[in-house]
Amino acid sequence: MDLVSADVAPLMDAISGLASGGKRLRALLGYWGWRAAGGAVLAEEPVRAGVALELFQSAALIHDDIIDRSDTRRGAPSVHERFAALHEASGWGLDAERFGHAAAILTGDLCLSFSEEAFTAVGPAAGPATTARRIFNTMRAEVMAGQYLDILEEVAGRTRPREDAVVRARNVIRYKSAKYSMEHPLAIGGALAGADEALLAAYSAFSLPLGEAFQLRDDVLGVFGDPQTTGKPAGDDLREGKRTVLVALALDAADGAAGATLESGLGREDLGIDDVDRLRDIISTTGALNAVEGLIDELSGRAFAALARLHLDVDVRAALEALGLAAVRRAA
Repeated sequence: MDLVSADVAPLMDAISGLASGGKRLRALLGYWGWRAAGGAVLAEEPVRAGVALELFQSAALIHDDIIDRSDTRRGAPSVHERFAALHEASGWGLDAERFGHAAAILTGDLCLSFSEEAFTAVGPAAGPATTARRIFNTMRAEVMAGQYLDILEEVAGRTRPREDAVVRARNVIRYKSAKYSMEHPLAIGGALAGADEALLAAYSAFSLPLGEAFQLRDDVLGVFGDPQTTGKPAGDDLREGKRTVLVALALDAADGAAGATLESGLGREDLGIDDVDRLRDIISTTGALNAVEGLIDELSGRAFAALARLHLDVDVRAALEALGLAAVRRAA
C-alpha cells in the first residue's frame, strides 16, 4: 500500500508489531495441509495463503481485544491501548480511549483488506468457484458469527436455560475458534494442492476435534494460566464474563452459595486477585476443571486416531503430530 500520509504509519506499525508474534499455527497447518495433499515442498501458494491466514488472525485479535476490553496481547499493550497511549503522549484533544478504539477498529479492517489481497494473490487455485476460495470465505463468515454468539452468551447467558449452557458454549468454540484455528487452515492448504472431498473430510476428522481441544485449553488458561506465560492478567476471562464450557460446567455443578458467587463474579472488571482465586477455587471444587481436562483428552484422542488413519509420508505425519501436541499441551 502506498503511504497515504505519514500520519498513517502508526497503523502499519501496529500491524507489523502484532503480526511479528504468535505461533503461526494457521499458516503452518495450511502448509502441511498442502504437503499432505501432494503439494511441492517449495511453492508460493501455501506461503501466500499462510500470509492471508495470519493477517486475518491479526484482524480477529485486534477486534477481539476491543470487544473483550483486553489491555494486553502477548505481553504487550493491545492495539487499542497502543493508540490510546499515542493520543495521551501526543497531547491531543477529546477522548484517548475513544480514539484508541476507533484507530484499532480501522487497523483491524486494514488487516482484513490485506488478508483478502494476499489470498487473491495465491492465483488460480484460490480463484472464484474454487474449493479453497469457498473454504476461505466460509471461515471468515463463521468467525464473525461465532464471535457474536460469544458476546450474546456473555450478556444473555444468565437468562437462558442453564441445562443448555454447555451445548451453547461448545457451539461458540466450534465456530469462533475450532474451525478457523485448525479445520479450515488445514483444508485450505489441501484444497490448494487439489485435495478431493474425501481427503478434506479425513482432514476434518483430525482437525475439528483438535481445534475444539485447542480452544478448551485456551479457556483453561484464561482462568488458571500464569500471566508471565500467557501475557494476560490472571483470570482475565472471568473479568470479561466469558461463559466458556469450563464456566458452564462449574455453574451447573455448584451449590447455591458457590453458584451465586461465581455468577455474580462473572463480568466484574474490578475483580482482584483474591476474588479471582475464590472463583478459581469454586470452579476446581465443582470438578469442572477436571471435566474439561478429560474432554481435552477425549477430543485429542479422537483427533490423533483420525490422523493415524491418514496415509501420509513421514515428514508430514511428524509435523502434524507436533502441531497437534503443541496445541493441546501449551501453557500460553
